[in-house]
Amino acid sequence: MSETAERESSVSTGGRELRADCARCFGLCCVAPAFSASADFAIDKPAGQPCPNLRPDSRCGIHRDLRERGFPGCTVFDCFGAGQQVAQVTFGGRDWRADPVTAQRMFDTFAVMRPLHELLWYLTEALTLTPAGVLRDDLARALDETERLTEGSPEELIALDVDAYRGRVNALLSRAAERARAGRDGADRRGAVLIGVDLRRANLSGANLRGACLIGADLRGVDLGRADLTGADLRGADLRGADLSGCLFLHQSQLDAARGDHRTVLPATLRRPAHWYLNLTPARPGRPGRRHR
Repeated sequence: MSETAERESSVSTGGRELRADCARCFGLCCVAPAFSASADFAIDKPAGQPCPNLRPDSRCGIHRDLRERGFPGCTVFDCFGAGQQVAQVTFGGRDWRADPVTAQRMFDTFAVMRPLHELLWYLTEALTLTPAGVLRDDLARALDETERLTEGSPEELIALDVDAYRGRVNALLSRAAERARAGRDGADRRGAVLIGVDLRRANLSGANLRGACLIGADLRGVDLGRADLTGADLRGADLRGADLSGCLFLHQSQLDAARGDHRTVLPATLRRPAHWYLNLTPARPGRPGRRHR
């Protein structure tokens, strides 16, 4: 459950919320996925088994103390609104607790719906970056098709090869990012492993950082204008004083996983995480979606 999940997001497409609204879900992210004891989670939990912190009202019993209690991974997980879509639309408000058969179908559906909703978010962002033309038309068609898929029955969703579909859409998103970066002549660090690397002197304006592993990287004061951060792993990355105002495809859960301060310049659509001011160990995302490369 993300730190911002308990209120409705303004990020939407066609009226669809693209960030978790836990009040309209049944704690699916606290039940469906498995997680292992690590820096992200204090315990092991098998898939399909409720987290012991999940209350009967589908709220987290330690929501305000997740970081201190060893669950920072929960604070930065974002289902992009897939939880309420599955709970309220696909299953018409039926709670998984009431029917074990429905429960497993719901969990399997959530595993497909979440990446589809993530694609909706990326496609919506891409459309804001892309001028009229063939590419924009292709993006709009992909958005319409993805929305149509999310409205399918549980059986249709479970049967979908979501990895193959995501691969096709990612190729289109990559073209949109390349167009948005045109003229910047940025470095190509796509998929680069930059764990703990000091990048303060690197020229990353307009860089391709799709799928880059930037865990613990030092990005203090770096200009990331028009840098493509699609799927970049920013767990513990030091963004103090960095300029992220013009970067591409940065979403809130990536920001929540990093560390920063009052000098970090953010895109207008994102919020400064509260934990940046608490001098806590930066969170690491729990069960993030597959990197986009």
